[in-house]
Amino acid sequence: MADKIDFKTSLATYRAPRGRFEIVDVPDLQYLMVDGHGDPSSSPAFVEAVEALYPVAYTLKFASKRELDRDYVVPPLEGLWWADDMDTFTTARDKSQWEWTLMLMLPEWIGRDRFDAAIQHVAAKDGGSARVDDVRLEALSEGRCVQTLHVGPFDDETAVLARLHDEFIPAHGLRMTGKHHEIYLSDVRKVDPAKQRTILRQPVDA
Repeated sequence: MADKIDFKTSLATYRAPRGRFEIVDVPDLQYLMVDGHGDPSSSPAFVEAVEALYPVAYTLKFASKRELDRDYVVPPLEGLWWADDMDTFTTARDKSQWEWTLMLMLPEWIGRDRFDAAIQHVAAKDGGSARVDDVRLEALSEGRCVQTLHVGPFDDETAVLARLHDEFIPAHGLRMTGKHHEIYLSDVRKVDPAKQRTILRQPVDA
């Protein structure tokens, strides 16, 4: 059995500096994805999306270990966030207007056939997630990005994002091109909000 891979340590883009912005080139990656809308703290769809993603992710992890002799740590939960008016993230903070896609990264050796089998397996189990059929496998190509590590409650991201959008990106001759991306390095169920660690990422172009 090969060593278990932890992508948080093997992929450089799962690390980011605290207190400053860093320009990075993110490789193309594939993800399990589920879409939703609304305030993540009160939307049932948000909880349902999480409950749909993890059973599929762990089914694929165990299949990879059992059938391919390749074991890995299921990567952290991630999210793409956007709205018609991006000021809802930095000023108004109107979460009811937010659109989102929750994601879990999959290793490149997990193919479509194994994904389809995992969906069928989870859907067939008693008590399977109501949204498992909404889970899809999709590649994400972000390329050049700016990212930083935020430590603290999610609502304290506002000032960081304002500096990113209004100061750092324009000052470096860049423009935002993709969706705001967050990587949740902490388990929000177990970690005090003041100690939560979240990578904030924004795709950019010259």
